[in-house]
Amino acid sequence: MAEGWRVTEETPPRRDWRVALLLTLLPLWLVVSSGVGIWLYLRHQKKEAEAEIALFATPVDGSDLADDVAKLIGFAGERHPGSAAGVQGLNRAAAMIEGALGPGNAGYRVERHRGPATPSGNWPLLIATIRGKDAKLPPLWVVAPYDSRAGSPGAEANATGTASVLAAARAMAGFESGRPVHFAFLPHGCDPESPVIETLEMFGKRAQGAYAVLVVEAMGGGGSLVLSSREAENPVFSRIGGLGEAVGAEAICLEDDFDLSSMLFETGLPAVRVSTRGLVKESEPDVSAPDAGRHETATKALVELIRRLDRAL
Repeated sequence: MAEGWRVTEETPPRRDWRVALLLTLLPLWLVVSSGVGIWLYLRHQKKEAEAEIALFATPVDGSDLADDVAKLIGFAGERHPGSAAGVQGLNRAAAMIEGALGPGNAGYRVERHRGPATPSGNWPLLIATIRGKDAKLPPLWVVAPYDSRAGSPGAEANATGTASVLAAARAMAGFESGRPVHFAFLPHGCDPESPVIETLEMFGKRAQGAYAVLVVEAMGGGGSLVLSSREAENPVFSRIGGLGEAVGAEAICLEDDFDLSSMLFETGLPAVRVSTRGLVKESEPDVSAPDAGRHETATKALVELIRRLDRAL
């Protein structure tokens, strides 16, 4: 090696411990802060989802009922998958129900469940819920099919029942119930040529464990309720005093009649038909809107029945 040159071993610079600590803590902080942020967001979303926003109660009124029935039998008309007019009617009826109960009106968060497929399309099961103070209690279901038979605008089967359940849901918006109360609207239930069985199977899975299922239809025949069920010991019967009468299913359902509540009962649900008259016969044109005063009286009785069933804890 040339004289005057020295080879020295360079000592690597000492790493500042504070830099090492920062490099360790920074990724950890990013992970923790992200996790906390996601948790806070999900917590906020959960609180929003659990918040009862149905704050816009509207008393049952005969003119509102008449308006809803007129829309269903006039604007919507026939409501079934068997014709272009019937398809359009189902679409209009579903939109009407969802709009009437949604945030812009009654304030419910309306659940949409995809209904059975048909060659013409499919229509939703619509559910508006009062959560209740005790979510563990068996819920009460108030149900109306919103379709009609082919060839009929379905005044009593089932514009009046649909309008009554709409009115009951609006009247009870914000009600502090003890048990959950679900207002459900089925796309198929009146037209025997539509997928009624598939619809009831779908609904049955959702409604398992129900305290009672009120199937509301034909509400324009008078101011007094008529209850019928295949289950003689159904708890609804003990709450009817002063609101109407309980009769055997055979009193409203002949051999060839199409009884939705009996079909639901066969699925294991505690179903009760709530109406003001017997079943609409296939030979009936079923085109006339009912007297608004009688319809109002019957619908108020329905609301009182729901309240009584909620108090039966």
